Amino acid sequence: MAEHTRSSINIEAAPAEVMAVIADFAAYPAWTGEVKEIEVLAAGADGRATEVRLVLDAGAIRDEHVLAYTWDGDREVGWTLVKSQMLRALDGSYSLAAQKNGTTEVTYQLAVDVKIPMLGMIKRKAEKVIIDRALAGLKKRVEG
Repeated sequence: MAEHTRSSINIEAAPAEVMAVIADFAAYPAWTGEVKEIEVLAAGADGRATEVRLVLDAGAIRDEHVLAYTWDGDREVGWTLVKSQMLRALDGSYSLAAQKNGTTEVTYQLAVDVKIPMLGMIKRKAEKVIIDRALAGLKKRVEG
């Protein structure tokens, strides 16, 4: 990911618990806010999704896209855009690191490229809002 936005949060849970919530795509509409509909199109031998269709409604941005996922155990999950109506690229990842105090540091990295012209500064701000909302929602879902 060339130009990306990144943020981290600590969650009161082990990495496996956090990754289980991240991998539970069916529950996304309950805690992500923007995801209105989700369909797992393909899964790997471990049962985790490898291709997912998402319908998003984030106010000004409404889109349907398909993402391809790669998993590294409970350490990291990354995704890339397969197809979208509004986006040229959507590359992201969650990286999980167990902390000595029993929490997990979750780092979310995201790079978005839209088909319509947008200033880099505005794009970074939008990425930051998406990341912060996702991390807060993930923390609430895991700890709740």
